[in-house]
Amino acid sequence: MNQARHILVGVAWPYANGEQHIGHIAGAYLPPDIFSRFQRMCGNHVLMVSGSDAHGTPITVRAEDEGVSPAEIVDRFHATFIDSYLKLGLTFDLFTHTDTQNHWNVTQDIFRTHLGSGYIYKDSQKQLYDANASRFLPDRYVEGYCPYCDYDEARGDQCDQCGRTYEAVELINPRSRITGNTNLEVRNTEHYFLDLSKLQEPLQVWLEDGKTHWRPNVIQFALSQVEQTELRGRPITRDMEWGVSIPLPNTAGKCIYVWYDAVIGYLSAAKEWAQLSDEAEHWRQWWDADTNPQARIYNFIGKDNIPFHAMMWPAMLIACQRLNLPYDVPANLHLNMYGRKFSKSRGHTISILNVLERYQADAWRYALTAIAPEANDVDFSWDDFVERVNNELVANWGNLVNRVLGFAYKRWQGVIPEPGPLSEKEQDLLEEVKAGFHSVGDLYDQVKLKAALQEARRLSQRTNQYLHDVAPWSTIKTDPQQAATSVYVALQVIDWLKILWAPILPHSSQQLHELLGYDGQLFGHQYTQTVKDSRGEHRVLRYDNSQAIGLWEPGTLAPGQALRQPAPLFVKLDKNVPEQEAVG
Repeated sequence: MNQARHILVGVAWPYANGEQHIGHIAGAYLPPDIFSRFQRMCGNHVLMVSGSDAHGTPITVRAEDEGVSPAEIVDRFHATFIDSYLKLGLTFDLFTHTDTQNHWNVTQDIFRTHLGSGYIYKDSQKQLYDANASRFLPDRYVEGYCPYCDYDEARGDQCDQCGRTYEAVELINPRSRITGNTNLEVRNTEHYFLDLSKLQEPLQVWLEDGKTHWRPNVIQFALSQVEQTELRGRPITRDMEWGVSIPLPNTAGKCIYVWYDAVIGYLSAAKEWAQLSDEAEHWRQWWDADTNPQARIYNFIGKDNIPFHAMMWPAMLIACQRLNLPYDVPANLHLNMYGRKFSKSRGHTISILNVLERYQADAWRYALTAIAPEANDVDFSWDDFVERVNNELVANWGNLVNRVLGFAYKRWQGVIPEPGPLSEKEQDLLEEVKAGFHSVGDLYDQVKLKAALQEARRLSQRTNQYLHDVAPWSTIKTDPQQAATSVYVALQVIDWLKILWAPILPHSSQQLHELLGYDGQLFGHQYTQTVKDSRGEHRVLRYDNSQAIGLWEPGTLAPGQALRQPAPLFVKLDKNVPEQEAVG
C-alpha cells in the first residue's frame, strides 16, 4: 500500500456579496468535495480549506447600495454560504473568512517577506478618479469596454468574457458605478507593487516543469502569458479603507489589494485550522517545503481565477521561498444557463440554497457532476436536470438498488441470501465491478470527475443488464438456489458500487450502507464553531473525519447479514419541474 499523502485542497474564496448559484457550485465548490472525499477514503491526509472573501469591492459596492457596513454584508452572506455547504455536504476542514486577525497577520507577514526580499516596490500609478464622488475608483467601481475583446460590461480589473486582466485605465469608455459619471479623470496615486518582472523567469521554469497532468487550457494560458508577455509590476494596494491594513507607516486611506490577500487565505486558513485543532505547527505538513516537500496542493477554481492561481499565487510563493507550490490547478470553465452566463451581481442566477429546499442534495451533486464544465462551457437547463435525475440517477442506479434490496428483503426473510457456486457470468461481473476501484479511482485521482461518474454509471448499467439476463424473480420459481446466488452477486456488486458512487453521492450512499445492514458512518460529520479573536467573532464550518469507516477497497458482503427495511434512495422529479421553475 502506498504511503499516505498530505493533500491540501484549496477552494476558491467566494465574495461575500450574494448567495452562491449553481454555476459557482459546479465550477469550483462541488469538485473539491468529491475529490477530497475520495482522497480521504484512500487514507490520505486531506486538508480542505477556504472561506468567504470579505474584502472584495463587490462587497463594498453592495454595502453602499444598501446603506449598511461592509461587515454586515459579509456576516449575512457568510452565513448563507455555510448553510448551503452544510445542506450540500461540502466537507471543509475549515471554511472561515478573510476578516480575521489570523488572516490579517499572515497577509501582513507575507507582505513584509516580499518587501524584505526586494519583490515589492513603491511607485505612482494612474488611476481613474470620479470627481462627482470625490474619490478614486477601485476595480469594481468602474465598468467599460474590454480593451481586448470589446465586451461592453467589462469590470475594472478583468473581463468576464475573455478572462484577460488589465488596469482600469485601459478600459474603453469607462464609467463610474457610483455616480454613472463617464467623464472620469486619470490621476496619479502612490501604491506598492509586486515586482512580477523579477519572478518571470523562475515562474516560467516552474510552469515548464512536469505540468503534463494539468488541464490543457490552464497550462496553455499560463505558459502563453509568461513566454509571450513581459510581466510587469502589479499593484498590491488600493485606495480604500476596507481591507487588510498595510503594515507600514503613512498608509492611511489605503489597504492591501484583495487579489493579493485572498490567495494568501489558503495558507492562513491552514494555520487557523492548526490553531483550532491545538496543533499550531501542523500546517507545515502541507505547506513547509522543508518539513514535507512531497505534499500536494490543489487549487480548485473557475476559469476567471486562472491568472491568479496559475501565475500570480505561484509567483508569490516563489518569492516567499521554502513554501510548497501548487501541484495542480484543476480549473473548470463556465456553467451557463439558457445560453447566458450566471451572474449574482446582475441577478441571473439559481441560488443553490434555494433549490436545496426543493430537491435532494445528491440529485444536485449528480446532475452538476454529469454536466461539469471541465473542458468547455456547458449550458444548464431545467429540462436537462429532470432528464438526468429521472432517466440516469433514478432509472439506472436508484432502481437497481430498490428492486434488488426489495426482492431480497421479501424473499429471504430480510437477510442476505447464501450463494451457491458462481458461474462464469457471475465471476466476470464481480471482476469487472471490482476493477472499478482502479478505473473509477484513477479518474477521481486525476480530477476527471465527469468521467468517473460515467464509469460508475456504466458499471451500474452493466449490473442492470446482468439482472435482466438472469431474472432471479422468475428463476426463484424453478431454481431457488440459483436465484439466491444471482441476488447475492447483485447485492455484492451494489455494495461495491456504493463505494464507487460515494464521493459524488455521499448522502444516498450512507443510506444504502445502512439498508445493507451495516452500522457506522462512511464519512465524518460537518459542524460549525464560533471563533473569537481580536477582530471579533466569526462562525466557521468544520469537518471531523475521525470516525469515518469508508475505505476505497472492495469488502466482502456477509451472507446472513440482516438487511433493513428498504426505502427509495431518490425522488423522481415531476415532468413539470421546468415549467414550475419558470426559468428561460
